Amino acid sequence: MVWSRTWDNLRGMRTILRVLALVSVTSVAVPIAVATTLLAAFIFLPLPAVLPDPRPPEGAQTSRIYDIDGNLIGEFREFEVSKPVQPADIPLVLKQAVIASEDRRFYSHGGVDVQGTMRALWADIQAGAVVQGGSTITQQYVKNTYVGDDRTVTRKIQEAVLASQLDRQIDKEEILFKYLEQIFLGDGAIGVGAAAETYFAKSVRDLSLSESAMLAGMIPAPSRYEPRGNLLLAERRRQIVLAAMLDEGYIDQAAHDEAFAQTLFLVGGDTPQPEGVPLTLIQPRPRFDTPYPYFADYVQRYLAERYGDRAVFERGLEIYTTLDPDLQREAQRAVSSTLDGTEGGVEMSLVTVEPTTGFVKALIGGRDFAVSTVNLALAGDGGGLDRQTGSTFKPFVLATALEQGVPPTKTYNGANNACFPGKCFENFGGSSFGNIDLRTATVNSVNTVYVKLLDDIGVDATLDLTESLGIDAPADRSQLGLAVALGATGASPLEMASAYGVFAARGERVEPTPIVRVLDRDGVVIEDNTTPTRTRVLKETTADTMNDIMRGVFGGTARGKDIGRPAAGKTGTTSDSKDAWFVGYTPALSTAVWMGYRDEGKPLAGIKGRRGLVTGGSFPAETWQDFMRPALEPIEVTDFTEPAPVVQVVDSAKREARRGFSPGAEKGATGTPSGSFTEDLPPPQVAAPPTTTTTTTAPPTTSTTRPDDDDEDDGPGGGQGGGLFGNPGGPGG
Repeated sequence: MVWSRTWDNLRGMRTILRVLALVSVTSVAVPIAVATTLLAAFIFLPLPAVLPDPRPPEGAQTSRIYDIDGNLIGEFREFEVSKPVQPADIPLVLKQAVIASEDRRFYSHGGVDVQGTMRALWADIQAGAVVQGGSTITQQYVKNTYVGDDRTVTRKIQEAVLASQLDRQIDKEEILFKYLEQIFLGDGAIGVGAAAETYFAKSVRDLSLSESAMLAGMIPAPSRYEPRGNLLLAERRRQIVLAAMLDEGYIDQAAHDEAFAQTLFLVGGDTPQPEGVPLTLIQPRPRFDTPYPYFADYVQRYLAERYGDRAVFERGLEIYTTLDPDLQREAQRAVSSTLDGTEGGVEMSLVTVEPTTGFVKALIGGRDFAVSTVNLALAGDGGGLDRQTGSTFKPFVLATALEQGVPPTKTYNGANNACFPGKCFENFGGSSFGNIDLRTATVNSVNTVYVKLLDDIGVDATLDLTESLGIDAPADRSQLGLAVALGATGASPLEMASAYGVFAARGERVEPTPIVRVLDRDGVVIEDNTTPTRTRVLKETTADTMNDIMRGVFGGTARGKDIGRPAAGKTGTTSDSKDAWFVGYTPALSTAVWMGYRDEGKPLAGIKGRRGLVTGGSFPAETWQDFMRPALEPIEVTDFTEPAPVVQVVDSAKREARRGFSPGAEKGATGTPSGSFTEDLPPPQVAAPPTTTTTTTAPPTTSTTRPDDDDEDDGPGGGQGGGLFGNPGGPGG
């Protein structure tokens, strides 16, 4: 083959490369100079004139999704790939957007940008692996067409050599066209022709400046910057590309400003399209071929992060998920029942996780996936928007205190007002308590007690523990104050269900996952979560105490929402009822329910004819109860100090054997995915046997207040018979 002959001719130079690489690694005085010599030898010395044959196209294969019982529930496949384009179809503005964003020196370098590549190569040599980018458009095309995307230094060097050769033999415009013709741009769209059709419902030749900038902005990470699921990130990337085009002189200030004003807008969502406002319209995505679109969306994002978008849509994966169809149907029924009779802007999300395995058994991300494709069950990068958690954050403060040795009998004054430098806090409805212990303060969700407790134990210590439970704290903690105790930070329903599951699992955490097992097209197991890895993040006594205290919430702010078996939980409502939560759990299931408007600034008031503001103890707790009763009916009743009942997952090999074929499990390979599977992403780790580690909570530190933070939980007065109807004094929170 030409490929073999070409590289045979380079054996001598490859030997030189190995020597130079060794020298560069061991060199101290002139490492950069040595690495420069190494790279230049391959880029500028005479090389064979014949390029290797392109890798034959593999042909896209449909990936299939199964529920936890092995039933086929959906497929991931390419779409819009039958949109061939010609060089004349590619508008100049799109080419300029891609060059400004991806490779500003495209027309001047020789296929490899030495400056960028040197920086990346030296970082790679120091790390012993590929850790930086630096690829030009030509190199990216070579990666996709000739050498694959193994994360190795050898592959990167091959890529650089062939990019240099390609640049000598093919016109720049042809290279750019070939690159744009085959680049992956999310949601199964291969090439700019398909992307223009699927996102904008128009031919690529008709793309505007703003639309071109959005597509160019997606290139580094199509799943992360996909506009239907990550509108804010996609908008930010669009703005960055427009700025780059202005810097490069491709557009003038007037064109930049005109395009900049055309912000992204999702067609068909709950927000009416404003009239007379310049917009860049994103068309609705074709629905997943599945009855469970929110869960399928979660699976797609989870897998794309680990293996790359193309693997999900093209590589014929067999995806065995954690979805329990019975629980998913119950979740949909409970959410739909609550939303029935409400206006379209009201949303609800429900997520349930098995605490001992991390298996996500059911996930509802909103009212209707076909109407608005934002998945509100997931964190910001996954499609949704982190919502402030209200008093559902208080258990994290309490757990931090218990870890530090603070007893639940410690008392604080629960007066209505608690003032600190620059900030005062109040209880909901003006309720006031005398000296009460932490148990009573939790059951009644007393704000002033919790800000005093947080002041004692430290904001940083609390956020450190919260992160160990799987909820990321803001990168800049300096702006956070005691309002953290009342849920000023954000989280997703998935994160909250998983975090509360740590209490149910008596202090051990398992990373939440929608995947039981994934097989490639050859039947090789590339991910296996049947044996979960458990990490101890709380003392067992801390978790047991938390469970005992939070059982009392069903006699307080969630009065009347018990389910007839041991359960614990917490209500939460943010300022002006913009977000209302209930997160509750048993040893078998941990379930989070969130309710709010898609428009984050709108309060929940007058819902379904009820007077007053919605609180966590009303609709969210009612929905939780409505779901958990039938969901737990077939599961044995256990208390928190007993082993949790876990339904055994049917082995996929046995399951598939019953269907008359083997998944290839006996073919022997389990391990990390093949390098040809990834898109310059580190391969995930296959689940190891159960292990237990210990995370130590940081010592308490002095907190800072945020004077402009007005996020205060409802506290007492918002639940059954109380503030829900505008009367203070009843349980709420």
